[in-house]
Amino acid sequence: MVDLGYGATAVTTLELASRLHRRYPNVRVLGLEIDPERVERALPYADPPRIDFARGGFELAGRAPQLVRAMNVLRQYDEAPALAAWDEIVARLAPGGLLVEGTCDEIGRVGTWVLVDADGPQSLTLSCSTEHLQRPEILAERLPKALIHHNVPGENIHRLITALGAAWDTSAGLSVFSHRQRWAASVARLAEQGWPVQDGPRRWRLGELTVDWTAVG
Repeated sequence: MVDLGYGATAVTTLELASRLHRRYPNVRVLGLEIDPERVERALPYADPPRIDFARGGFELAGRAPQLVRAMNVLRQYDEAPALAAWDEIVARLAPGGLLVEGTCDEIGRVGTWVLVDADGPQSLTLSCSTEHLQRPEILAERLPKALIHHNVPGENIHRLITALGAAWDTSAGLSVFSHRQRWAASVARLAEQGWPVQDGPRRWRLGELTVDWTAVG
């Protein structure tokens, strides 16, 4: 598994590896950065083959991983180069491999990501810390590059964000129990309205909403 563009420190790669190893003890996690100084700072935390760091970008340092996570990597790109990066990364994955590409805020309370495979984008996930959520429309600020400029009236992603906000308002009474219950009820309302919502209440209660890409792309 590759953590692409992990940033100024190795913290996100190390946390990701820790969580993955609980479920998949044999997984190998490689953090990639194009800045050699960032790689040098991360190397003292390496524990090969379980966790390692190297210099690399969209070419994935010549590796063919099963999974690539790229968070806050493509946000500075224009839309066309960002989509081209999807193609380049996916072309280098192992057969059946997946790319998770998205954006989150600085402390990870609001984030979105797209799941991409060899056939293209498959789903969009909106994720939040429900405890700190004031309104779900704030998720629009963290949409992936492929969608953020399409959040305007008449576009599918705008319809989804608007529908989620309306469902949040309708579910306001559940906030006396918890924002988590209010979020889950809001997602359930979207499913009732015909949005192709994936997963089920267990994921919803974690503050996630995943829909088929065909609904927003």
